[in-house]
Amino acid sequence: MEIKQNGVAGTVESSDIMVTVAQSDNGIEIELESSVEKQFGAQIRKVIKETLEKLGVENAKVTAVDQGALDCTVQARTIAAVYRAADETTFNWKEIATWSV
Repeated sequence: MEIKQNGVAGTVESSDIMVTVAQSDNGIEIELESSVEKQFGAQIRKVIKETLEKLGVENAKVTAVDQGALDCTVQARTIAAVYRAADETTFNWKEIATWSV
């Protein structure tokens, strides 16, 4: 999936994550700010990276501001931000529903 514009999903409320996806020519770049970075930073990055790979995103700059979101929330926000950034309106819910985190 090709990133055409900035896409944002989520909030900075407790137990949520705000994910911003922007264009990049340098592969996948993930910038994370998290209240639980020491304990879960690697896992949050892993969920974001795996979600991008499943969506076929090869180049993107992702900025994530986490407030203790669960993996399923990180995945859902990443999916929504990517679809918005790709200006994509056709969703394959059956495929996405089978993904695990």
